[in-house]
Amino acid sequence: MSVDQRRPVVARTVAPPVPSPRPAPSPSKAVVVLAPLALTIALGLWGIRRQNTMWGDEAVTYQLAHRDLSQIWLTVQHIDLVHALHYAVMHEIFGLFGGGLLSLRLPSVLAMSLAASGVGLLGLRLAGPRAGLLAGLVFALLPQVQKYAQEGRSYAMVCALVTWATYALVVSVPQRARWRWVVYGSTMLLACLLHEFAVLALVAHGVTLIVSRVPQPVLRAWSVAAAGVTAGLLPLAIRSAGQSGQVDWIEGPVRLPDVLVVAVVGLACALAPLGVKGPVRLSALAVPIVVLPGLLLLIASLVKPLFVDRYVLYSSTGIALLLGAWTDYFLRRQWAHRYAWIAAVAVLAALVPTSLSLRTPQSRTNDVTAIGAAIRKDGRPGDGLLYLSDRYRAWTAANPEDTRFLTDLALATDPVSSNTLAGVEVPAKDIAAHMLEFERIVAVRDPAGAHSPTTPQEEAKTSTLRRHFREDGTTRVSGARVTVYVRDHDPSPKAGPGSNSPGSSGGLTR
Repeated sequence: MSVDQRRPVVARTVAPPVPSPRPAPSPSKAVVVLAPLALTIALGLWGIRRQNTMWGDEAVTYQLAHRDLSQIWLTVQHIDLVHALHYAVMHEIFGLFGGGLLSLRLPSVLAMSLAASGVGLLGLRLAGPRAGLLAGLVFALLPQVQKYAQEGRSYAMVCALVTWATYALVVSVPQRARWRWVVYGSTMLLACLLHEFAVLALVAHGVTLIVSRVPQPVLRAWSVAAAGVTAGLLPLAIRSAGQSGQVDWIEGPVRLPDVLVVAVVGLACALAPLGVKGPVRLSALAVPIVVLPGLLLLIASLVKPLFVDRYVLYSSTGIALLLGAWTDYFLRRQWAHRYAWIAAVAVLAALVPTSLSLRTPQSRTNDVTAIGAAIRKDGRPGDGLLYLSDRYRAWTAANPEDTRFLTDLALATDPVSSNTLAGVEVPAKDIAAHMLEFERIVAVRDPAGAHSPTTPQEEAKTSTLRRHFREDGTTRVSGARVTVYVRDHDPSPKAGPGSNSPGSSGGLTR
């Protein structure tokens, strides 16, 4: 017997092959479009009335959109020319569906829903179906998106138009069809006519194409479209520059820290290899639109303060794309699935308090409904009414019933007849005489500290109150103080720290 024959035979067992984990099915294009749209509509309808309250800017929209188109045109020659198109659009909406709170805010809900669908499609094209779905859902959940989806102003419409213009840009790069560039340019122009600062997105798009090193014919086509947008916007920009005084309330960047945090988070997400290969990469599109509009507005603010976060709301498109693509990248890691649900629940739980607070009257800087209610409660039929300053007249005009039984002591011509927001006041020398005819005056004034008069009329109001009236009680509401003054027949002078001047904090606070 040979040596080989004497060796024991060892049985070998072969382990069955381990099946590789089956990748999760990709969502369909319909889901990518419809799921963000449905979520945005649901969040937009949740608490849309905000306890039947309205804030100052919405009150201006409400008031002007109820005027005839000819009156709107005459009014914007004096103020708010930059919002003229929005007022005209809202006028038509009010004509079709009535002029209530729902009609005021539903257009913003629908516009933001369309923006969410556009974000989903952008993510689908640049990073795949799951990234697109996640980007659209992230967009819908962003606090600033939830806030302005329920705002009766133009910002949600601008955001939707910039989003779809961005999608038209991405589609036009490989296709190069002339009509696609016409669609892109027309959509961007409409966005700019609704709000001039949408033009900053045009700059971001140009940087995207340069960074992406697109062919020269594409760059030329974009340049022609950009020139058309600029030419179409130029007349509005020149005329509205003469109304720059209406943004004098901006003393410094408004909510800049929030914008900076968003930019930092976006840049951190962009460090990962996001998206799929193509003529335009996701990071090359998203980072410029997150960073550049706000940065350019900050640079302009070195000359004149202009930075307000809602002016560049469309930057939310970029941060949603980056967060959605990064989440998709994270979920593709083998170890990530066990933590995905925990992270999702934690994020949603963190958003709940913010989402709840956004649907309260306190989420806005003022509450014109509360101001009107305080005037109605504290005033008596036949009392005089003073506004310090006249912007409060523009706010309370949204509900004339609040002031119907009071006499506006400074008003010469009402806002509608004068084609203005706040009406035309009588000369300063006549205001004191009108005030002295009344024993009680209800004054609507600044919420914090003494009011500094900025016009001769306001100086006349404050000096007459100081000399001839005393404070009888103050109701503090969001954005204003409503103070009742009664005639003081004591001829002793009222000066010094203990005086009951219009700016003092004495008197009963309700």
